[in-house]
Amino acid sequence: MRGVSLKDTVLYKVEGNPVYFLDPEQVRYFTDAFTRMRRDLESDYAHKDDLLRNQLSIIIHEAARLQPASAQHAPANAAERITSLFLNLLEVQFPVTAQLREPVLKSASDYADHMAIHVNHLNAMVKEVTGKSTTAHINERLVTEAKLLLAHTDWSVGEVAYSLGFEYPTYFNNSFKKHTGTTPLTFRRAHVAVA
Repeated sequence: MRGVSLKDTVLYKVEGNPVYFLDPEQVRYFTDAFTRMRRDLESDYAHKDDLLRNQLSIIIHEAARLQPASAQHAPANAAERITSLFLNLLEVQFPVTAQLREPVLKSASDYADHMAIHVNHLNAMVKEVTGKSTTAHINERLVTEAKLLLAHTDWSVGEVAYSLGFEYPTYFNNSFKKHTGTTPLTFRRAHVAVA
């Protein structure tokens, strides 16, 4: 969307609330909006992509208005500010929706370079604020995304590995097993069996 970055909306903030309970009037509003979008999608209108983009922008803004007004929490100190920047940078990389994508930042050094600070400083600040290491946050988020891709796509384990920025599927297999206690293929089979 021109001039609007989805990752900067309240819907994509790490500390945001992803669930909204709608009253009947709001349900009607959003139902009508999505009905219009489906009708426009199926039409032969020449500029339907622009129309859909604008309608989606309105829906995003309407959803953002559902967020209760609250004072913006300003980080109290440098440690909170750096940790907030790190966590937001971590989250904006996900979800993975395509097999071919920009490389994922996978190490504390990658994030520190991207934030233009020393890796030791980043590690110290994140640990001070969250009690967990930078690497622990990164690994947890990669494993969460890997589980989602294994459970909800038909991508091969190798394709999942490459989409998450692993150079070789064996590196992905080893990392996944280290953090979950099972291999990606075993995880997928178990999830399919349960489903």
